[in-house]
Amino acid sequence: MEISVYNIEGQDTGKKITLENGVFGIEPNDHVIYLDVKQHMANKRQGTAKSKERSEISGSTRKLGRQKGGGGARHGDINSPVMVGGGRIFGPKPRDYSFKINKKEKALARKSALSYKVKEDAITVVEDFTFEAPKTKGFLALTKYLKLDGKKLLFVLPENNANIYLSARNLQKTSVTTVSGLNTYKVLDAAHLVILESSINAMNNF
Repeated sequence: MEISVYNIEGQDTGKKITLENGVFGIEPNDHVIYLDVKQHMANKRQGTAKSKERSEISGSTRKLGRQKGGGGARHGDINSPVMVGGGRIFGPKPRDYSFKINKKEKALARKSALSYKVKEDAITVVEDFTFEAPKTKGFLALTKYLKLDGKKLLFVLPENNANIYLSARNLQKTSVTTVSGLNTYKVLDAAHLVILESSINAMNNF
């Protein structure tokens, strides 16, 4: 399929660029999308939650009362989980939440997410550009010209560009990534993708 290329002033340049059907036009697979996003979120978890169990509480181990005849429940020492200030039963311990999925599944999930964006008409291709110096005002003007201001945007660059990144850094609803850093979560998290023209060539080879 072909899509129009715009300049940074939001004008149609008359050029068309081809989006490979094998990347942008497949039948999306919802299950692998779910797995990829789940893995992404799981890998971000620190897994450092920790609570003290009975054996880790500092306190006397003296039995508080006799076993029978007290007229109430049995009590052990003051570190018992049923006592205020006692240990916690089956509390969280540090653990690794990450898990693995196959590379082919990750690739399919990313293609599925991009295909969804094409179906939603949520992809805009812009001619390659840069800023002479970091300027948030210039970046805001670009989103306004493209009639995308106020939307949650993801800009996909062919390679790192410090001036573009720094220009967008203070914008709450705008993220910037490179083709190599693009993943399923980032694609789905954005309402609209703005892809630089030279990025398409690399993405067509996903």
